[in-house]
Amino acid sequence: MKLENDHWQMDNNNLGNKSVNNLANNPGGNVMTGKILRSFSMVATLLVAATLQQTALAGPPLICHTIEIGNAKSLPWTGKEWRDVKRDYDLNHLVADTLALLTPDTPVLTRMETLRRATIYAVWSQRDREVGLISKNDQVADELLAKLMERTREAFRNNKPAGLELFDAGYLASCYRQAGHTAPNMPDGYAMSRKASGFGISSPEMEFAQALMTEFPKHANHRAHLEKAIAGAQEGSLLARNLVKHFGKPGQSLSALRTQMTD
Repeated sequence: MKLENDHWQMDNNNLGNKSVNNLANNPGGNVMTGKILRSFSMVATLLVAATLQQTALAGPPLICHTIEIGNAKSLPWTGKEWRDVKRDYDLNHLVADTLALLTPDTPVLTRMETLRRATIYAVWSQRDREVGLISKNDQVADELLAKLMERTREAFRNNKPAGLELFDAGYLASCYRQAGHTAPNMPDGYAMSRKASGFGISSPEMEFAQALMTEFPKHANHRAHLEKAIAGAQEGSLLARNLVKHFGKPGQSLSALRTQMTD
């Protein structure tokens, strides 16, 4: 995270200043001072670069990594980065906007990205100043989860297929958990998504979602979900791009990722 980078860099800058001050007090060490300073600067630069690279790839997988959805409509976003929120977005509209986007025809990948963005707006923004938009309390987050849970219960009451409702509520709950949010009676998101698969909506995209849900913390079923997602994906599809992005290497093909999984 950026906050960790700032702290790490500040500590190293302070260390650098102390080293400069100590060396400057040596009246006969100008040449040696220059060499030491250059060496220190090079080492510090390499350490900072390595730390930033590692941090950029780290973080909760459901939160800090976007889902590619092409031109599909989702919550307002201003760029390609994982927390590029619309900073003047009215959070009072978040619940209604999110529910309106989660129609029966909305693809699974778009549902995932919409719920990820909702979590950034409602939860993560409270913890990360770099988001640039602050949710002052958990009211919006709790209301959204409550609405999705009620939508699931209503489907059961009316004897309607509840697969997508289970998936949405479960995926949001898993996003909340990875974002560090707790709420009364927080459901087991992964268990809900597994139950959703029993309503005839199982797909490689849903297996991909469950692979992300079980990646952090690592679950015993993680690899099985990932293998099913990779096996069912088509080369060049949005799912293939997301699988490579999250679990492969830059520029890798889906077939190469399949080979990687068998090694």
